[in-house]
Amino acid sequence: MLGVAVASKALAVGATCAFVRAGCGAIASQAYSNPRLGIEGLTHLAAGLGAEATLREILARDDGRDWRQVNVVDGRGGSATHTGSRTDPWSGSRSGPDYAIGGNLLVGDAVVVEMERAFTAGDGLEFGERLMRVLEAGDGAGGDRRGKQSAAVLVAYRQIFPYLDLRVDDHPEPIKELRRLLQLAWEGEYLANRRRLADTLQPRSVDEIIKLQQATRRRLQDSGDHP
Repeated sequence: MLGVAVASKALAVGATCAFVRAGCGAIASQAYSNPRLGIEGLTHLAAGLGAEATLREILARDDGRDWRQVNVVDGRGGSATHTGSRTDPWSGSRSGPDYAIGGNLLVGDAVVVEMERAFTAGDGLEFGERLMRVLEAGDGAGGDRRGKQSAAVLVAYRQIFPYLDLRVDDHPEPIKELRRLLQLAWEGEYLANRRRLADTLQPRSVDEIIKLQQATRRRLQDSGDHP
């Protein structure tokens, strides 16, 4: 699985920051974000370039590179980060096998240090849970020094559509709300269905669909909401 987790004191950060393609890689375009870096970066990753080569390619054609922050992980676990010299402090990053972590306008470097610690300690967890714990660790260390507004987790697995795509676009406690949504996904059938869909493109068998449909119709008839 490949994914991006992000939080910010900005509206709908998940709409402009997170870019993921199954089998290719994951990119976060941050700071004075340029979504083209994510889109073009995934194209380079899909063509076989690694994280570092992809980062060089997309930054070479971006005149605003000094204001950008970009984190890249390729499908083989290679990672690369860029924090431009004109991003707002505190800004910086940490990276290693399978991860690239960055932040800007943070309360300090402890935020990315704790995020890295959470990721490396989460080996073996379901990937969405692992990314969620990284966000929670950053939030616990102070996060964005401007405050809180939005958060998102985007994960790709095997197929061209997302395996997990949860966003909180405007909320006083976006990471807590994102945790609530992820818990709902675990408690219901959402993630189980996504796993089956990723594995087989058939989240339910025909017999299972018929039984569910019959049960739904019975419930509606009993409640008087169905003809």
